Amino acid sequence: MKNRKPPFEITNPMIDSVAEIAELVGNLTAANPYSANPTLRRVHRIRTIHSSLAIEQNTLSLEQVTAVLNGKHVLAPPKDIAEVKNAYEVYEHLDQLDPYSVDDLLTAHGILTRGLVEESGVFRTRPVGVVDHEGHILHFGTLPQYVPDLMTELLDWARTSEIHMLIRSCVFHYELELIHPFADGNGRIGRLWHTLLLSNWNPAFAWLPVESIIHDRQQEYYAAINASNDQGESTVFIEFMLSAIKASLIEVISTRDEMSDAPKDKPMLRWKTIEAYLKTHDHIMNAEVRELCGVSAATANRILSQLSQEGKLVKCRVHGHWAYRLAE
Repeated sequence: MKNRKPPFEITNPMIDSVAEIAELVGNLTAANPYSANPTLRRVHRIRTIHSSLAIEQNTLSLEQVTAVLNGKHVLAPPKDIAEVKNAYEVYEHLDQLDPYSVDDLLTAHGILTRGLVEESGVFRTRPVGVVDHEGHILHFGTLPQYVPDLMTELLDWARTSEIHMLIRSCVFHYELELIHPFADGNGRIGRLWHTLLLSNWNPAFAWLPVESIIHDRQQEYYAAINASNDQGESTVFIEFMLSAIKASLIEVISTRDEMSDAPKDKPMLRWKTIEAYLKTHDHIMNAEVRELCGVSAATANRILSQLSQEGKLVKCRVHGHWAYRLAE
């Protein structure tokens, strides 16, 4: 099979973005305990899942997604809850997936859509048209009989291309959406595989919440796809995605720098860490503070008590235990 290069142009804005992103990644990974913290990594992972599913009209809020993943009962459509659990399972096994394997792509789709669609974990067998929110047909996906060969060819191109992975992963993302290989879940699998390709280039991307930037700029995301469709090449989409990746890195680095501006000011650093945690959790207990701040149980109690006295936290009871939540 001929390994066709997908159509796109490498532009000056792309080259500039790649250089800036590489520099930002270096900044992020040089000495960043923030990214190594398992609790904060989980916060990023939850943001990623919430954003990727919200783009596809999942109704759960960030707080509800967090509650579901913490094993709590949430009043929401069962389908939306299942999407959250499935997505979390896939993202948690990201490092076990081969980004160039057709089998792994199908396996990941099978987990993402388990119990939700008829053709789960297999390429679609019927023609499909891609429509916008108003029901207008944007384009027709590839005829189903050509999908397996085109996806194999695309994965082979991604594996063998010498183009920088930052650009290559964007091209793959766009081309997958264009082929539309699955009956449902193409957006979710496209963003997942983009993250997987990038995390193979640099492990920091496994937890970087790029999807939250896409969610914030959802109309631009679809506009970039439509513009690329109209032009018959992915150039516009690549430029958009690189800008989203850059914005995500800047956000994470900015948060880290805010937390470490005054390294001697431990109370401020600890408060910033606890505040970041509480953005995706409705309360915090002594055990979480011990893990987040690396302190003893007694010190964790003192930190929580002090923040409560300062009016930043409010003490509450959760399942018979004392906890703290953000003050209104």
